[in-house]
Amino acid sequence: MFTPSLCRALVALALALPAVSVAGLADVLDTPAEASALASKALLNGLAMAGKRMVAVGQRGHIVFSDDAGASWRQSSVPVSSDLVAVSFPTPQQGWAVGHDGVVLHTTDGGATWSMQLDGRHAGALMLEQLRVRAGKGELGSPDDAGKLVDEAGRIAAQGAENPFLDVWFADARHGYIVGAFNLIFETTDGGQSWTSWFDRTENPQRLHLYGVRGIGTDVYITGEQGLVLKLDRNAGRFRVVDTPYKGTYFGVTGDSDAVVVYGLRGNAYRSTDGGAHWSQVDTGVQEGVTGGTTFGAHGVALVSQAGTVLISRDDGEHFITHRPAKPAPASAVAVSGDVIVTAGAFGVNAKPLR
Repeated sequence: MFTPSLCRALVALALALPAVSVAGLADVLDTPAEASALASKALLNGLAMAGKRMVAVGQRGHIVFSDDAGASWRQSSVPVSSDLVAVSFPTPQQGWAVGHDGVVLHTTDGGATWSMQLDGRHAGALMLEQLRVRAGKGELGSPDDAGKLVDEAGRIAAQGAENPFLDVWFADARHGYIVGAFNLIFETTDGGQSWTSWFDRTENPQRLHLYGVRGIGTDVYITGEQGLVLKLDRNAGRFRVVDTPYKGTYFGVTGDSDAVVVYGLRGNAYRSTDGGAHWSQVDTGVQEGVTGGTTFGAHGVALVSQAGTVLISRDDGEHFITHRPAKPAPASAVAVSGDVIVTAGAFGVNAKPLR
């Protein structure tokens, strides 16, 4: 049995964790997150800005939010105790969080309270049902190809809530994507009222884990294991492979219409200014995994590493200045609010002036 991850970069180690109890024999999917005065100091994996509010998600269903740029935090009401990994807010009020046990949570009040939209007990079965329908319509290629896809979906469905979602990104309050282990990917166009599996619409025949999804400019990118970078081909309705020089894991992607930055193991990061056609290596100045990233201001990019090192660029990720913490500690996400930068990781959230 694998152990839980200390940060998003290690979340793959926890893929075999079942939805077990944190209170008696109750399933974590049926157990609300416990209130804790230390929620903002415990393991937190994801960060997002909800307008001017900052929201962080983490272990045992803990979600905390701050309205003063990370100076103080309040805990949200959450209906599950599953470990949460990532969060996205397309508007100040509407947000989504995902995590272990196939959890997808939704908020309509800026992260103060959350409700369940999907979980692993239903996601696999939904995917299997949809693929069977598409196979019957001849939309999955040859009968042999269709049969293999349906069989794979059947195996995932039989695993129940075993597999996590690892990232979420919404373009607006209706349209978004969730991605996860073993090529799990769903799209919604109605704010999560319904979800459509894209399991058959990625150039990922090995079913590698998908760690990150983001809209960059007018494009949508996905990153994953073994150098996997995918880009949405809107005309074809598929995510197609984008070649990069690195064949190790990419944990995420960030950037804007001027430049895209993918980042991952051993301090590796690559940058493209032409939509992924060409890539140049970025000197991050670190050897540990780069685990989280965000943009800020006109040309700012912030990254964070497994050792808690913060990397700041003000030229769209071409050059970075390294800020190492006095006491290194695993970090997994980063966000910027005004002149304050906040990181999340093994010891909760930490706010510092943006330098």
